[in-house]
Amino acid sequence: MRELVYTGFVSLDGVVDSPGGPSEGHRSGGWVVKDVEFLPEAFSLKGDELADTTALLFGRHSYEAFAPVWRDSDDHAAYKDLPKYVVSSTLSEDDLVDGWGETTILRSADDVAALKKTEGGGIFIHGSADLARRLADAGLIDRYNLLVFPVLLGAGKGLFSRADKDKQVLRLRESQAYPNGVLKVIYDVAG
Repeated sequence: MRELVYTGFVSLDGVVDSPGGPSEGHRSGGWVVKDVEFLPEAFSLKGDELADTTALLFGRHSYEAFAPVWRDSDDHAAYKDLPKYVVSSTLSEDDLVDGWGETTILRSADDVAALKKTEGGGIFIHGSADLARRLADAGLIDRYNLLVFPVLLGAGKGLFSRADKDKQVLRLRESQAYPNGVLKVIYDVAG
């Protein structure tokens, strides 16, 4: 079975939206680039995980935000040839971004579960907080690769569900602290 990995930047209080700007509509947007000293080693996780990435998975809004930018970005050139999947009940083939490689629309968590049963390696979710919460609630996320930033935002989209559900146990695979206060934590979902 393929591993489904959520990767992202997260505030200490669990917010994953607007790391680069105020697009989510709260005043703390841009928290990754303006509040913490940039240290390349603190972001090395993003380069390291490319070796494990064999496909990308997005929710509709993250796909629409990332695809036109990443398609033309030298920093994301390695993603161009990877298969991409977008989970949306409303997106049409006409809405897909041209020139960014093979993209398949999935309609439900059941489609994601079926994708996990196919041959291949790791499927990585970038952004897509709403999708990540739904997939975690369905027991489909296998690992979290997180860069935790030393900020408390209060507002914004949270990575983790607040639903009353069965507990999920996480097992620490790897961690590292950086001088700028960023923590790299990689957790496997154990149950």
